[in-house]
Amino acid sequence: MQVQPYLFFDGRCEEALEFYKKAIGAKVDMLMRWKDSPDKSMATPANADKVMHASFQIGDTTVMASDGRNEGKPNFHGFALSIAARNEAEADKMFAALGEGGQVTMPMTKTFFSPRFGMLADKFGVGWMILVAQ
Repeated sequence: MQVQPYLFFDGRCEEALEFYKKAIGAKVDMLMRWKDSPDKSMATPANADKVMHASFQIGDTTVMASDGRNEGKPNFHGFALSIAARNEAEADKMFAALGEGGQVTMPMTKTFFSPRFGMLADKFGVGWMILVAQ
């Protein structure tokens, strides 16, 4: 069994995918726009070019995403995505890249459970925790 996050960017999915490709090396496996749906009634002039469904890889993890209803109100409260970096330099690099335009909630620091740990919300509001596993 696998649990895979599905993120709804409410109109900014393609921008988010490009950001994650640059920031943390995400690789987009699949992207379908509303206009490409087999059910043509699902596409409207407002959503035709928006992302109906995407699948991308971050390391060994598959994350799915969509523009959802395109209402411009993404809500990513109540969870965070966690990345275990190989070393402190990698952790710092990913933290800085994901934090560009976002908000740091806990700066990178040494903790009792990790030599480097930090938390932030990226510019889309997605929460991230970056750590080096001991």
